[in-house]
Amino acid sequence: MTTEALPEATLAVIFTTSFVVALSGALMPGPVLALTISGVAQRGFRAAPLIIAGHALLELALVIALVFGLSRFIDSDFIASIIGIVGGSVLIGIGAVTVIKGRHSVNPLSCPATYATRDHMLVVSGVVTSISNPYWFLWWATIGITYLLWSLKLGAAGVATFFTGHVLGDFGWYALVALVITTGRRFISDSVYRWMLIVCGVALVGLGIYFVVSGAMFLASPASEAAVV
Repeated sequence: MTTEALPEATLAVIFTTSFVVALSGALMPGPVLALTISGVAQRGFRAAPLIIAGHALLELALVIALVFGLSRFIDSDFIASIIGIVGGSVLIGIGAVTVIKGRHSVNPLSCPATYATRDHMLVVSGVVTSISNPYWFLWWATIGITYLLWSLKLGAAGVATFFTGHVLGDFGWYALVALVITTGRRFISDSVYRWMLIVCGVALVGLGIYFVVSGAMFLASPASEAAVV
């Protein structure tokens, strides 16, 4: 197992960056947030972890499938570098959009009543809502695959660390959403919410540049010619 085209990392780095990347996605209003708000309003705090459990189960199945599918590419530094450049570029784009939205976004926890309610089984609805979101497929086809190849450099422990950080990022934010709805208290002001988006966006841009530069440097090196052959 080589994947020298991707930057080196420790389990702590993979966990931290995975958490931040997941948190940045969870912070952006979308169908899972709408479902969580309506579910908590109807069934209380427990709705949030159940919905996100469905979301996490779907992603666990996808991670397992991707790991087995990516196994043939683990030893190809050339392919790893291309994936790193593509995934890093998408990270930069999403990070830039996140920073821009952070300057103008309204805290979704300020107006939860604007979302329509739904009445589905909570775990199943978490799966259905996630898989019906085109952005979810785009994320895993680019950033997710890049992260998995990066994590695979540390074996099963790396993949498990990536997935744990990713899931905890989702659970952390949606638990806070549920707490706000059930207690009626605002724990995050609009300005704090905007700064959270901006900080996460900057982190995404930085991580994206890290991947792109690492992949590009490998392609520009003599080792890349041998990798292609």
